[in-house]
Amino acid sequence: EEMNAIIESAVAAQKKWREVPVQQRVRVLIKFHTLLVDKKDEIADVIVKENGKTKVDALGDVTRGIEVVEHSLAMPTLMMGDAVEQISNNMDTKSFRQPLGVVAGIAPFNFPAMIPLWMIPLAVGTGNALVLKPSEKVPGAAQLIVKLATEAGVPGGVLNVLHGGKDAVTALCSHPAIKAVSFVGS
Repeated sequence: EEMNAIIESAVAAQKKWREVPVQQRVRVLIKFHTLLVDKKDEIADVIVKENGKTKVDALGDVTRGIEVVEHSLAMPTLMMGDAVEQISNNMDTKSFRQPLGVVAGIAPFNFPAMIPLWMIPLAVGTGNALVLKPSEKVPGAAQLIVKLATEAGVPGGVLNVLHGGKDAVTALCSHPAIKAVSFVGS
């Protein structure tokens, strides 16, 4: 089945991707950001065509998403852990932020660029692999965004698109290899 093949690919890719230093992952996100800014109008045109939004509204959708990509460029700092010495007698505490593994993102129809762009840079930047399920009603913007991420250097299997409706969502939410799900519904 298509979904199992996608998830198996994501599991294998994530094992390698998590070992890439965070600063190198951010360099890929910098290229991704540049491509998004360069192709902002093209992405917005897809939204206008598929979703029926005005061009101004579609550009707002893309721009708000790009702002999250900009935030993700601080990933080395965002992934810093914490330490507290002598939290109790003879006891210190340390926390580490590490990739979870393969995560899923389920996006709605009404923000076909913004919501995937909330998910992609944070999942990829932290060393996870992402299986993105865009709305089956308006998948074009997400497909173009994923294409740009690939052009930026996101390795094969790290960022995947799964098309479908309710059955795809149910399968993602119940698959044992999926360690977290980000969902925005409308």
